[in-house]
Formats: sequence, structure tokens, C-alpha cells
Amino acid sequence: MFGLVLLVGIPVLFVTGLLSYASYNPDLSPFNDETPDMGVLGLYLFGWPTHPYWLYRLLQGVHVTLGVVLVPVLLAKLWSVIPKLFEWLPVRSIAHGLERLSLLRLVGGVIFEFVTGIVNIQLYYVFPGSFYRLHFYGAWVFIAAFVVHVCLRLGRMTRSLRSLSLGAELRSDLAHTVPEPPDPDGLVAASPALTTMTRRGAVGMVGAGSLLLFVVTAGQSIGGRLRATALLAPHNREPGSGPNSFQINKTAAKVGITPTLVGPNWRLEVVGHGAPRGFTHEQLLAMPQHAAALPIACVEGWSTEDQYWSGLRLADLAALAGMPDAASVLVQSIQPPGPFTRVVLRGNQIHDPRALLALRVNGAALSLDHGYPARIIVPANPGVTNTKWVHRLTFRA
Repeated sequence: MFGLVLLVGIPVLFVTGLLSYASYNPDLSPFNDETPDMGVLGLYLFGWPTHPYWLYRLLQGVHVTLGVVLVPVLLAKLWSVIPKLFEWLPVRSIAHGLERLSLLRLVGGVIFEFVTGIVNIQLYYVFPGSFYRLHFYGAWVFIAAFVVHVCLRLGRMTRSLRSLSLGAELRSDLAHTVPEPPDPDGLVAASPALTTMTRRGAVGMVGAGSLLLFVVTAGQSIGGRLRATALLAPHNREPGSGPNSFQINKTAAKVGITPTLVGPNWRLEVVGHGAPRGFTHEQLLAMPQHAAALPIACVEGWSTEDQYWSGLRLADLAALAGMPDAASVLVQSIQPPGPFTRVVLRGNQIHDPRALLALRVNGAALSLDHGYPARIIVPANPGVTNTKWVHRLTFRA
């Protein structure tokens, strides 16, 4: 039963994870790519759409929430095969050695993926390198072992499920709960101890654990009043009250943005066809303003409800740069160099009428933590590529 749940859940995790990485448009520019050596593993990549605008919020919410919810199932599955993991002799033949190696990749891979994912959603960056790279390559290593394992064991799992009545097993009381008969894989203990829990109790305990984790996790993606139930979500990330009181990952102070850097001497440089043009914050505010209601959604799984942004359309800025048909734009932040301080957006993202260089949010000026004096906001775009503290836009054909 636990294997069946994982058989459904893990492919969903894998697919949503691949789509999450595709949303960064890593094939568009080295600035967007945290896995420069992906090779054939990147053949599935495609231009990320801007419709529906909540697409990334949904995908990443499902990916993170499902990953957390499956933890009790994964632990129960590993517990159920402990005899296989520690059997002796470790290697009995070449074929047995290959099977053990695949098992090492399977178990090691799944533990690595779940641990790195859970650590990342707590914003606890302890990785010896980029999380994106480790998690991406780890996923491919694990899924290869997972597919091999499923091919080898699917028939046996199917026969096992058909040989028993699920209802009868779950109705059995403690007195009628007996060990399985000996099996060729040695998963059943040779001399089992007295039964202390029914199968109904084991399934119920795991199900209750998964349900509890869902309750204390899902609110960070759903938002609204359920946000208060997200006890496992990172806290103390909502800067005060008022129009700018929605979640952030990093404060301006944390990344080295000071009021001096965005003071009166700040200029937005727009580069395209012809000489670059610079604009003050006041000049940008004096231009025709447009609005869009869009959420912020991050790779850690949290998201906000729709916020009401206003500013200049990226398409209008492209026209201002003399490139109304721009195929891409390099967005540069005044933030000190680091991952995603420069990103490239595709043409479809530029020309979506809801894609803005935002100057205001919810009727007020952007706070410094939310990217004052100007930030990018694009539909269905990961939060980290909605660049804050923008100071240069370079439009390209």
C-alpha cells in the first residue's frame, strides 16, 4: 500500500519539479541557469508561458506540499523493508551486487531529494553549492533508480495487492493480525515478535501523520486565513503592516541594499536601439501607469495572494528603447552580484500586458524590502526572477 502511494506521488513530484525548473527559462541565458552541465537532461525545456498567471504558484505549491505530505509514507516504506537494507552477506553475486547498487541509488536518492527539499523550504541554505543544481541532478539520479525498481517490482506488488482484501485487512483486530508468510526476498522476519499493532493502526498512523503535515504546510501556498495554519512555513518574513505587508525571502539589508543606493542619484537605464536612456523615479511615475493583480510565488513553496501592482509595461519600455518587437530583455539589479541578480526574460513575458516594471503596490510606493524604487513583476514567473531593485533593462532582438 505504501509503495502504491509512492508510485503515484513520486512521479507527480518529479514532473512538477521539472516544470518548476523550466519556469526559470534556463535554456534562455546563463544568468537563468544553475545547471550549466545539464546536457541532454535539458532537452525537455520550453519557453515558459505567462498564462494562466497562477501556473507557477500552483505547480510549486503542489510540489512542496506533496513532498512534505509524503514524508510519513516514505519513512513507513523504508521501515517495512529494513531487513532488505541490512541483509547479510551484502553482496552474494554479480547480479545481487547490481541489485544492491540500484537499491543504494534508490534509497540514497530519495533521502537526498527529500532532505534537500525540506531544508530549502525552511530557507536554511547549508548546501555545498547551488540548491537548484543539487536537487535537479539528484532528481534524475533518483528517478532512474526508481524506474528500474518499479519495472522489477510492479508485478509482485500487483499480485500482492490482489491476493488480499484491503477491507478485511484493515478490519482485522490485534488478535487476528499475523505476519505475512515467508517471501523469497526475505522481507518477512524469520522469527517475528508478538504483534503490537494492527495493519489498520499502521496505515492510520501514517495517514494521520500525512494529514497533519498537510494541515501545517498547505496554508503557505493557499494563503488567506489558512496562512496562519502553515506552522512549518518560514516565519518572521512579513515586513510590518500596511500595503507592503506581504511575505519576502530576503530583506534589503540582508543582501546589501542601502537607502543610499536607491536615493536621489538612482536612475533606471533603458538600453536598446540607439543611445541608452536614463530616467529618475519621478520621471517614471509621470509616465502612463498600468496595473495588474498578480501573486508572488517562490521555489520554497510559499506564495502570496494577488497583490495589486502598478507601473510601466515592459512592452512600453521596449518601445521606448526603440525595440517594440524585442525578443528578450536582460534585467539587472543594483543588488551586489549573486545568483539571479541578473535574469533574462523571454519575448512572451515582455509583451504580456500584465508584465510590469512595478513602482507601486496596493496603492502605495514599494517598500525597500519589496524592491523600491522599481521591480519586475511578470505573470507565472518564479519570485526570484521577479527582480527587485532594478537599475538597467537591456532589450535585445
